[in-house]
Amino acid sequence: MHTHLFPPLTTFFFIIMAITLIKFPPPLHAIDDALYLECSAPFACSSFLNLQGYPFWGSNRPEYCGHPGFELNCSGDAPQLYITDRYYRVLEINYSSRILKVVRADYWNTICPDSYANSTINFALFSFTPDTTNVELYYECGSMYIIPVQPDSFQFTCTRNVPSVHAAEDEQYLNCSETFSCAGISGLGYPFWGSPNRSEYCGHPAFELNCSGDAPQLNVADMFYRVLEINGAAAARSLRIARLDYWNTTCPATYDNTTTDSSTLFSRTTAATTNLTLYYHCPIISISPLLPQPADGFSFTCAGDAKGFTNYYSSSSTASTINSLLGLCENNVNVPVSTEAVSNLTTEDALKEAIDGGFTVGWNANNSLCDRCNGSGGQCGFNISTNAFACLCKTGSFPETCGSDGKKNEVTLRIGIGIGGAGIVGIFLGFWIFSIGQQKKKRAEEATYSVKIGGCLSSNSMVWWNRDAENDHFNAEEILRNFGSMAPKRYTYSDVKKLTNSFKNKVGQGGYGVVYKGELLDGRIVAVKVLGESKGNGEEFINEVASISRTSHVNIVTLLGFCYERTKRALIYEFVQNGSLDKFINEKGSSITNRYLDSKIMFQIAIGIARGLEYLHRGCRTRILHFDIKPHNILLDENLCPKISDFGLAKLCKTKEISIVSMTGMRGTAGYIAPEVFSRYFGGVSHKSDVYSYGMLVLEMVAGRKNLDDGVLSHSSENYFPNWIYDKLEKGETYDTFGDITNDDQDNMIKRMIMVSLWCIQTNPSDRPSMGKVIEMLECNFQLPQFPPKPFLNSPTRSAQHDSSTGITS
Repeated sequence: MHTHLFPPLTTFFFIIMAITLIKFPPPLHAIDDALYLECSAPFACSSFLNLQGYPFWGSNRPEYCGHPGFELNCSGDAPQLYITDRYYRVLEINYSSRILKVVRADYWNTICPDSYANSTINFALFSFTPDTTNVELYYECGSMYIIPVQPDSFQFTCTRNVPSVHAAEDEQYLNCSETFSCAGISGLGYPFWGSPNRSEYCGHPAFELNCSGDAPQLNVADMFYRVLEINGAAAARSLRIARLDYWNTTCPATYDNTTTDSSTLFSRTTAATTNLTLYYHCPIISISPLLPQPADGFSFTCAGDAKGFTNYYSSSSTASTINSLLGLCENNVNVPVSTEAVSNLTTEDALKEAIDGGFTVGWNANNSLCDRCNGSGGQCGFNISTNAFACLCKTGSFPETCGSDGKKNEVTLRIGIGIGGAGIVGIFLGFWIFSIGQQKKKRAEEATYSVKIGGCLSSNSMVWWNRDAENDHFNAEEILRNFGSMAPKRYTYSDVKKLTNSFKNKVGQGGYGVVYKGELLDGRIVAVKVLGESKGNGEEFINEVASISRTSHVNIVTLLGFCYERTKRALIYEFVQNGSLDKFINEKGSSITNRYLDSKIMFQIAIGIARGLEYLHRGCRTRILHFDIKPHNILLDENLCPKISDFGLAKLCKTKEISIVSMTGMRGTAGYIAPEVFSRYFGGVSHKSDVYSYGMLVLEMVAGRKNLDDGVLSHSSENYFPNWIYDKLEKGETYDTFGDITNDDQDNMIKRMIMVSLWCIQTNPSDRPSMGKVIEMLECNFQLPQFPPKPFLNSPTRSAQHDSSTGITS
């Protein structure tokens, strides 16, 4: 039994605390279709038999009928709503006053929960009102705790035993004080962990070692590396690693670029490391005569090579001679190696030895904090519950260094809840929430949800409400903190000015801001996208950071860092040499276009974009719908490999199976927006909306450049791509109308791109293929896709300048 301190209260007394839902637009008036009828019907959830609908969903009510943050769990005796990190029982819903009253499920009928956690809410949906108060519950208090007045009225008891906190932390200190061995490498300590004898709290989450093989293995951004050497000295903190998929081979099962650059925890030394670029499935006849002789010195073979194709490699020193000639190769992969090993790359065996020799990276796992912790007599570790660095000391765990009050064993819990007296049967939180059902005349106004939480006055008054600007800023900060160790590097605005040389080299401009060329301290060239100053909460900006930080793919632009200082915001990407695809399509007389953008190159670009979209839809941990696929957002590197960029309008999907997603307005660029995005009459918004945009983009690649240059097409909807192409094909005109065709292979590529694109832009989303099917149809050499039916919509009118996106609220 433990004694707990608690302020005096009257039985069943609670004070109401209010939370306001911010920036939540009203639902669209749908036409009388199946979706409208389904979402218009009331539904039942546990003891609530006649819920009126939006924003709530759950049970047999689909997600697109509500808001993602308002899913109800209907399996118990009362509905439960998940807010931030825990469930709340729903006690009352009042649609007329838009009020919802809830109670924390873990405190239902008890004041002694299984675990201790503060009450938090989603500040993107709710904000507290000024009548909020807070209570603090103190658990595991020692007998020396000083009670100010009326001791009995401050105490309550729990009939369960909890081990003392510092005893467990003492055990952690002892466990982490010893070094450990892993697969032949000994003397290891923080930040590494992972062998059977090394617990996670002794290291950093991103530095888990797999010790089951002949060498330790480390996972960096979803790619495994063999660890060849570790130097843990404070002045070095480096390790030599080699890609596991390339160990003793130059022909991996999949073609993925090295991922260490996408992690903020690792950094390569420019002078000691050189990038090798390996090119796969290259046509020998087209490329070999143009290479420096002997060409065999730059080639290697793989068991699955087709007749007439081989593979090539180049290093930074030969890049200017070779890289520009290898645009027709099917895949290319960057593999870092030691600069010393590059000097003798004249045979295939030497190539394998260079890759197996690995490359050196430094690490930064809270290095400065670890140094201070060690200096105070502690051991570096990690607090798993708070996802933060911990200094493990003899007397307990501390945030940075060992403190003098290490014997303190008091645990403080702050929760915004109201609690009755000795006879209380539940702890009630009154969440009074405005519903979304408004009068027609108020539809244009922002809906506000106010939530009331029962509370009691505390000696430490916590502020649970914010002014709009403060609340908006806090929202973004909360999201950024949730990234943890996977977050890209954050720069100050002063840093951004330095790396762009005070914004002197402007390379582009779009609807959201200006792009400048810059250089990082390690010499890497970057593109810095500086967004225009905004008074909003930075939702699109944070969305872009969140989206791209979850990706790692050769056809997705790499985000290296960002700057967020209220209205000053910037994104730092890898620099993509050739700029955006729209310049290749629409700039008449471009020397770059005339040299490169023939049918074969267009075909490879189309496949690369498709692979990138397939990865976003199915391949990465969190599914991503882009919603703004267009030529301006496709970047081409020095080998004309396409990279999807600009995720400002993207939407993250938490479920593994993508179906219908909820949206509060139209997003995208006119001319590429799928019909269902601007009218639910055509169906629900899903990954098929990206498929439509892809189809329009490829049609523009095939038909746009040639016919815009010839003056054949205007930008009006009457004769824009889909109808114009159908008219040409119905008249029996040859495919060379759409591109420069000189042989049967080019003719087949153009036909295939047109057929696939016409399937992608079908009006009914269910008639469109998935991106996986698109790739299959493009790469199949045996049979052309069947000719699709003609869509019954004209393309929305757009101007020739289509480099800015629009997010249209309704």
